[in-house]
Amino acid sequence: MKKRRLGKTGIVVSEICMGTMTFGSTCDKSEAFRIMDRALDAGIDFFDTAEVYPVPPKDEYVHQTEEIVGEWLMGKKRDSIIMATKVCGPGHGWFSPPVRSGKTALDRRHIRIAIEGSLRRLNTDYIDLYQTHWPDHDFGYEETLDVLDELRQEGKIRFAGCSNESPYGLMKSLWTSERSGTIRYETIQNNFSILNRRFEDSLADMCRRENISLLPYSPIGGGVLSGKYNVETPPGDARFSKYLKEGEARQRLMANRFMNQKTLASTEELMVIAKESGMSPVTMAVAWSKQHDFVASTIIGANTVDQLEDSLKAADMELKPDVLRKIDEVSKKIMYPMG
Repeated sequence: MKKRRLGKTGIVVSEICMGTMTFGSTCDKSEAFRIMDRALDAGIDFFDTAEVYPVPPKDEYVHQTEEIVGEWLMGKKRDSIIMATKVCGPGHGWFSPPVRSGKTALDRRHIRIAIEGSLRRLNTDYIDLYQTHWPDHDFGYEETLDVLDELRQEGKIRFAGCSNESPYGLMKSLWTSERSGTIRYETIQNNFSILNRRFEDSLADMCRRENISLLPYSPIGGGVLSGKYNVETPPGDARFSKYLKEGEARQRLMANRFMNQKTLASTEELMVIAKESGMSPVTMAVAWSKQHDFVASTIIGANTVDQLEDSLKAADMELKPDVLRKIDEVSKKIMYPMG
């Protein structure tokens, strides 16, 4: 599997990253071990998790993902794995996480509590890439970057990244780190797929000019690009089926954003392109994601080891110009299907 550099760091990683957000909820420990073993065998050396995982975040199983990954990691040579995790963003606003009584913040106290917990659960003494899970623009970046810099000096993290960040936030963070001489965000982990190309509007240019690497998540649109919702009766155990049926308000909003008339119409046309090209829509979507110069590693996920295979087929695949042109035509015809 090909490798790419993370930002300006000395770290190079596989072009595909193994995401773990279902481990401990819809995916049990034994299957999670099988998934990670298969990923490693396929050449994936980059694994991503978070203190708030698994999803959907709940009190009864929060932190279990890091615990599962940590138990698996104990059986491996630590320096052979590039491990990424995340600290929760602010608990006020769109989401109150089931950690630290929902009062999370990106200040010194919370980041230090979070890193110690992650190190313990992951059974390691350092994190290769430590990311802020979502930003707090009103709090600013000075204290956040200061404490991340302290953690780097202490050897607890190697590099830092951000997630779910905006154009304003990314550039503000870079300005702050340059002014203060502290650690900077080398990566940005945002939603990016054929169904959600907003990253290309401005953030892609920032990544190119500032040498920041995108780690795109949901490359198959939360499963929508697999085509499983393009049927008369979608599977009842699928994530967005469950969110629409029994989810809280935030989860229903999320489901409607990912699975709506425009995303399903786009998927229908993309499935035709994939079939004509002799591949599954999942393989095409993952290949498309990693075929961008600002992308370092595309994050895939799975509930079962069998679900990995179509994503892994994209590892050495490069979509031909005519396939890319057809995909672009769908994007122009049905613009911003995820809003």
